[in-house]
This record gives sequence, C-alpha cells and structure tokens, in this order.
Amino acid sequence: MRVDRCDFSGYKVYPSRGKVYVRGDSKTFRFLNSKSESLFLQRKNPRKIAWTQVYRRMHKKGITEEVAKKRSRKNVKVQRGIVGADLASILAKRTAKPEVRAAARQAAITKAKTEKRDKEASKASKGGAANVPKVSKQSMKGGAGKGGR
Repeated sequence: MRVDRCDFSGYKVYPSRGKVYVRGDSKTFRFLNSKSESLFLQRKNPRKIAWTQVYRRMHKKGITEEVAKKRSRKNVKVQRGIVGADLASILAKRTAKPEVRAAARQAAITKAKTEKRDKEASKASKGGAANVPKVSKQSMKGGAGKGGR
C-alpha cells in the first residue's frame, strides 16, 4: 500500500483519499483534503499555520521528552600557572598560613624601605647639584617661552 504525504500539511494521504492538483507546468500536488488545497491555492505559508506538520516541527511540538532533552557538558576548570609563577608556587602561596604570609610581607616592606633610604642617602652624598632647580635647554639659550614672537 502506497502512502503519500500532503504537500501542504505534511500528513499521510492514504489511497483513495485526498485530492490531486496539477499545475499548468504539469507539476502535481497531493492534498489531504480541500482545506489544505484551498490554503495552498491562497498561497498561505504552512510554516505559519499551527496545525500543519511543518509548523509543529519548526516550533518543536510533540517531540518526546527523551529526544528533546540534550545532556549538556559541564566545563571542567583546569588550573594553570601564569607568567612568572608556575602552578606549584601559586598553590604553595595559597596554602601558606596567614602568619607566615604576614611575616613575609612585613619583611618585604622593611627591605623596600631600607633600599629607598639607602638610595636617597647616596643621592644626597653625591653632590649639592640635586637641590638646584632644573633649567631647560631653551631657557638657557635665551628663549622667551610661550608667545615669544
């Protein structure tokens, strides 16, 4: 038994049922009933008519739940090292106790302060030229500054 599909609605057309429409260019269209034929001849879009199979397929109607649900993949977070620090050193810093971290921080601060103090002391001992205001080359040549012409 040969079962055709309705060219408008998409439903099955069994033998001795439905209508056949032959267009001027001799292309044949099979319809389930006169309702489908009438809507086809009115040039209605079957995607916009709610009872057609095309509409139902487009709007995901009547699909069984097991087919409709797709399992989503969960992202797996991977820890990586960054520039200047590998993963082992990052994890070691993270797992260190707060007291140890505070002591290391304090040591780094005192080291930076002593280096700054030594640098300023060496600047002062080099010469008295550090206190003299800086003069630009243009003012040394005798330039008048802005709007001199």
